[in-house]
Amino acid sequence: MNIEKAFEKLYNKPPEVSGFAPGRVNLIGEHTDYNGGRVFPCAIDLGIFCAASRREDGVFRFFSKNFESAGIVEYPLSDLSLKNCWADYPIGVIRAFSAFGYPIPLGADFYFSGDLPDGAGLSSSAALEVAAGTALKELFSIPVTPQEIALIGQFAENRFIGVSCGIMDQFASAMGRSGHAVLLNADTLEYEYAPLGGAALVIVNSGVKHSLASSAYNERRRECEAAANAIGVRALCSLTPDEFESKKRLITDSVCQKRARHAVYENQRTLDGAEALRRSNLNEFGRLMNLSHASLRDDYEVSCAELDFLAEAAQKIKGVYGSRMTGGGFGGCTVNLMEQSAVEHFISEIKAAYKGQFGRTPEIYTVSAQNGADMRGNDDIQHN
Repeated sequence: MNIEKAFEKLYNKPPEVSGFAPGRVNLIGEHTDYNGGRVFPCAIDLGIFCAASRREDGVFRFFSKNFESAGIVEYPLSDLSLKNCWADYPIGVIRAFSAFGYPIPLGADFYFSGDLPDGAGLSSSAALEVAAGTALKELFSIPVTPQEIALIGQFAENRFIGVSCGIMDQFASAMGRSGHAVLLNADTLEYEYAPLGGAALVIVNSGVKHSLASSAYNERRRECEAAANAIGVRALCSLTPDEFESKKRLITDSVCQKRARHAVYENQRTLDGAEALRRSNLNEFGRLMNLSHASLRDDYEVSCAELDFLAEAAQKIKGVYGSRMTGGGFGGCTVNLMEQSAVEHFISEIKAAYKGQFGRTPEIYTVSAQNGADMRGNDDIQHN
């Protein structure tokens, strides 16, 4: 669709800014970001399109093609209370701008449309937050960097939506680079890019939807905090595997010890995976992906039967380097790294296997690593 024409048809005026914020897929490093560790996501060419313009009457109006039945949702600037609907995400971003010292002085009209499947674990919420934040930056000439927009989006989700997410999703959406994954130290926000070496990325959607706010996500975070307190460290991922093994006896709760083991070893797998990509060793990277899935299944217990089946089936297909669940878990997608020549055969095999096991055909997306969010001003918008 043409987001500018759609905006103009709805609001009877052209938008002042228009652009795109990508979703993300995490290649390795799951549930490490809020444990002070490394993550290794890339922005993908599925995401959220956004068009917006200012209003003088202090009213915010939001419309999403993905939630068309909700119509236009309105919030006066004088009362930005949440309404328990999808538009709470951009409203949370507006409130977060104020918390960061950048109060929004006027209202605005927004139009969103996304091709990210909702609830699939590809960060539709983070892409929505980054799209809104980038549009607000351009509309009101707010002097924030893409990295700060990521932090604002995370703050909005933590404080207002109620999900204790780390920084990874928003950072990937704001800071992605074409053809690369980004190795991010979630504790310090230091980052570097690593090329994917021409490997194909294929995402398989289990069709099992999850809601992080109502899932065990926050419970996992509390378990990790309890483990860190027991050992006496601020963040679990500050430990090496050897250090963890020497101190794990201090974690007397067996469940918390399992959660901590995943976080520490997953952080090391992420570091090793980035090094493997720097050496163009895709086989080693794939092996680490497979180990990551096993740990998420057994130690972190955030997988499900459908994700386990998809990962295990994929790992047996010729040309696949590695396969694992990606995202918060409890449903969603697997990410599969493979030879370009293997894609067609992989799609055919995995569709047949999944339908045979669960009676339904999974949605499959062949994606590529993309740049982070980009919004253009009115002078740059091309009306077709």
